[in-house]
Amino acid sequence: MAKRVRRDRQQANALPDISIASKDTVPANDTLTARGGRDERGLLARILDTPQLALAVPRLAPELLHRVIQTCGLEDCSDLVALATPTQLQRVFDLDLWRQNRPGIDEQLDAARFATWLEVLMQSGATTAAEKVAGMDADLVIAALAQHVRVIDVATFEPTESSDDEPLERRRSGEPGCELGGYLLEARQSDAWDTIVDLLATLDSNHPEYFHRVMRGCRHLSNDGFELDGLHDLLDDRAQDLFDLALDREHRREERGFVTPAQARAFLHDARRVPLKQPTPPTSNPIVRAYFRAIAATAAPGPASAAVNGPPPEASGSPDSTEATQAAVGAVVELLRDAGVLNDQPRARLPAAQDEPQLLARIQAHMQSANDIDPIAHATRMEELVFLANTLAAGCSLRERPFTEREASDAALAVCNLGLENWPDHWSTESAQPLSVGVRDARLPEHFLVDHDLISVFQIGWTILHRDVCMYAADRLIDVLGELRCGDREIHLALKDLRVDLLKHWQTGEPWAARNALDVIAILDTPAWAALLGLLDECPVLHAALNASVNAGPRSVGADDFTFISENRQIATIRRFMRSLPDQLMG
Repeated sequence: MAKRVRRDRQQANALPDISIASKDTVPANDTLTARGGRDERGLLARILDTPQLALAVPRLAPELLHRVIQTCGLEDCSDLVALATPTQLQRVFDLDLWRQNRPGIDEQLDAARFATWLEVLMQSGATTAAEKVAGMDADLVIAALAQHVRVIDVATFEPTESSDDEPLERRRSGEPGCELGGYLLEARQSDAWDTIVDLLATLDSNHPEYFHRVMRGCRHLSNDGFELDGLHDLLDDRAQDLFDLALDREHRREERGFVTPAQARAFLHDARRVPLKQPTPPTSNPIVRAYFRAIAATAAPGPASAAVNGPPPEASGSPDSTEATQAAVGAVVELLRDAGVLNDQPRARLPAAQDEPQLLARIQAHMQSANDIDPIAHATRMEELVFLANTLAAGCSLRERPFTEREASDAALAVCNLGLENWPDHWSTESAQPLSVGVRDARLPEHFLVDHDLISVFQIGWTILHRDVCMYAADRLIDVLGELRCGDREIHLALKDLRVDLLKHWQTGEPWAARNALDVIAILDTPAWAALLGLLDECPVLHAALNASVNAGPRSVGADDFTFISENRQIATIRRFMRSLPDQLMG
């Protein structure tokens, strides 16, 4: 799945400052970078060598277990997976089995990934694998297996005593098939067929009630379709089952602080269109209210439970075994912390921004001031930052790919910084005072974030970013393309097509939909093309090529050299670049 930033109320409340570790901190969702020469396989070996590991693994939070699997590779983690409980694996599946075809759209169940999980579970033996699967939600297993196997009652193929009908052909395709437990199984795809059959056979022997429930569910989803009639546009059983499964997953995840792609898209769409001339700041957004209501309905985990998953196993109830369990958990957590897999920093903490610390000076100063004046208000602002980072990760793309957790957090902070700088004067009647850290905001008082939420601040910054960067750059490029002439007929026609495509999407407020047509600009000027790709994005960024063009600096820059836009002076640089664009393209 697309990765998400999770909220931890207790950690947020305990923050004494708003700075985070330096840039070498490993983002939690990224592949682990070796520290001190340690590689991923070395990390897994050290985990497996931990004393009393069988006591520790069932106590690890599913999110942490998933992070280890991401870091070390699922196929190599069979020994670790074998120690996990069915409840843990169920929650790991919520994170690992769902994928997005592109950023910002609803996630879909990845049946191929489920097959990989079954193969990993079977490495510990069919009996162990069947026991773990039988402890999981049958609806998930049915929906995933139905993508691999068609199930039909054997009796369907037999003639009755009162019928002269010949037996129907049992095999309907060239794919593998077999009879098991009174059902005929046919492979929809041959991948993992042997693994699935072995698992189902073990379920039939050891967990017959669960086996027949799964088979009945798969049989129901094996219907090939219906006649075309007035209802044929409705979802079929398999699609409806997947939809219900995804909806249940979203409800579970909402309680844990995640934002669904649909909610995120809706919030970001509305946030781009805040009328800055209205007499008062925007009112509370219904999506935001629903998010925090769901959070409040779930008890916040305490610091001691941040890396564990409930009470020890019942068999480990003695004081000695309890101490052994706690020691084992502590050893694993310390090992993961040392390796960078476990990041103690709350997700929305402010980055150090070593290269240009002044870019986020405004939001840093206001957050520090809020913490000094009212720590409870500061903790609330931190939770709002987590929501905003979650929203960007779930509902927005960055250069046509998903945000990483760190990028989503950095982008949320940058947009809030921009929102503070552009907060309308008529919404703030109090006189400004110097902030405690020595940064003076010309308009906002030092207690501004005690009295105002960051959701509204983000909406102001997101509106400015959309209006003064994305839409402005698209509008200016449309004008430039209208005047641009090229002697090469093919390039000229491609530029004309780009203008038509860009104009169409500019009118709908989504210029980034024309990004692919910008390739022709690369023929004329590659740095300008790279800069325009950054500006005409769903989340506009300042590419290093833009600064190189405006300041006549080195023209050789990396594709990922960009900065999130957080200040008006960066927007002024963008305007200078767009004014110089005709000369660059015609030269």
